Amino acid sequence: MPRTPRTPHASPDAATAFDRQVSNLIELGYPAASGLDAERFAALLAPLREAAVAATSDPADTADPAGAADPADPATDAAGEPGDEAVTGRVPFVLVVTRSVVPIEETMPRTTLHRGRLPGFVDRSFEPGALERFVATDEVALPGHDAYLVLDVERGEEFCGAVPDDALRTIADRGRTPLTIEEGVALITHFPQVLVKNKCFSLGGSRSGDRRVPALWISQKAPKLGWCWQGNPHTWLGVASAGGRRAAAPAV
Repeated sequence: MPRTPRTPHASPDAATAFDRQVSNLIELGYPAASGLDAERFAALLAPLREAAVAATSDPADTADPAGAADPADPATDAAGEPGDEAVTGRVPFVLVVTRSVVPIEETMPRTTLHRGRLPGFVDRSFEPGALERFVATDEVALPGHDAYLVLDVERGEEFCGAVPDDALRTIADRGRTPLTIEEGVALITHFPQVLVKNKCFSLGGSRSGDRRVPALWISQKAPKLGWCWQGNPHTWLGVASAGGRRAAAPAV
């Protein structure tokens, strides 16, 4: 399957972009949802700041560095991020807070569409207890921390219309990894402009041992976390992936 070429753009400051993502989570009420005050919540994430700078300055890393823009730029959204993600479907890094800190049932209602007002939601097709069973697959190497970075993220619209299993094999052949549920929620939390009509995406990095593949799409003018069958292609649903993940460096 042909791969869409990258579109290079200017290299903003990764540290500033990281700080904006932390501020975004605080403004959305993540500290209260985690049982921490804002200062302790920020301290939990702070060690990842250096990792963000290192990851996006590494010449071997193919991600565009940093993902921040001039807040005075009209193309910049309220979180201070560039407005071209809706076009490219790519971001250099995303700060992920796992369900061990804030449950998915709490993070989805803190998402909205770009310039939208209605909160995201978990589809009722997830039976009680189902979300807990959707965990990272054996092939997905998570850093194993409460928070980490996912790098070189692509929405994956090139896979719209493809059978999810076929798309996942292509992603693996490229040395990339599918996003998990937490990573997909984090992506639209920080970059809501990525989720647009006919360019929604599945999250094949989380599975529950059956044929269901979780996905994010638009329903009732809001983001929805649902699932689709692994063998069923959809013209409006791609497969999101990342170039890698990175945790904070161990404390000395």
